[in-house]
Amino acid sequence: MLYKCIIVDDHEIERDALEMHIRRISQLEIIAVCKNGIEAADVLLSNHVDIVFSDIDMPELSGIALLKSLKNHPLFVFITAHGEYAAESYNVDAIDFVVKPATFERILKAANKAVEYLDLKKQVVNIPEPVYDSKPITDDHFFFKETKGITKLKYNDVIYIESMGDFSKIFTANGMHIILVSLKNLEKQLPKNYFARVHKQYIININHIVTLTNHEVHLNHNFVVPISASNRQDLLENAIDKKILSRFTKS
Repeated sequence: MLYKCIIVDDHEIERDALEMHIRRISQLEIIAVCKNGIEAADVLLSNHVDIVFSDIDMPELSGIALLKSLKNHPLFVFITAHGEYAAESYNVDAIDFVVKPATFERILKAANKAVEYLDLKKQVVNIPEPVYDSKPITDDHFFFKETKGITKLKYNDVIYIESMGDFSKIFTANGMHIILVSLKNLEKQLPKNYFARVHKQYIININHIVTLTNHEVHLNHNFVVPISASNRQDLLENAIDKKILSRFTKS
């Protein structure tokens, strides 16, 4: 199935390059190429659009302002030269954030993420979102619903979890599960002695940490996820500092 998309960028050369990349992606159909946010808003008001590939820093109406102006907005992939916009873009639930210059490989990755989300949404359209108890689960395992049925997982088997908006991806050594529970709701339920939020898009199992750098967490089975500065500090204070071996001990 084709998903309808539009392109929004006030720079002609970058707009043309993005159009060229997207036309190579078989699941996408471009219905409009817009020179600014106002033009895009008109298109979105009169057409069904599944995905918006938008610059952020545009005159009169920025990409983020465009998203906020829409009551029921489509998926947004933000493409910008300004990496400092990343946090704000995730705060408004953008499906992905691409830093210019945008290569075909990076646009394809963002498109695949958006298509995967839209495909999943169709599969679970008749499944109500579970009502959760905000009290953390205290056993060593949990259950969740997926399309094949109800699955049990032990906490120690979970390596990390990635947000996909209303959905979340749970990664284990043996594969990946997709569940209709947001990362925000998972964070409220999963025990903090196992799990820590390290980014707007990620929760990790702290027992699987191999190496912590300034910008990444390396986990068992060669998984690597980004970590924000504030979440890194929280992780250090709440989980790691307590277990760091000291040069000196009390006599």
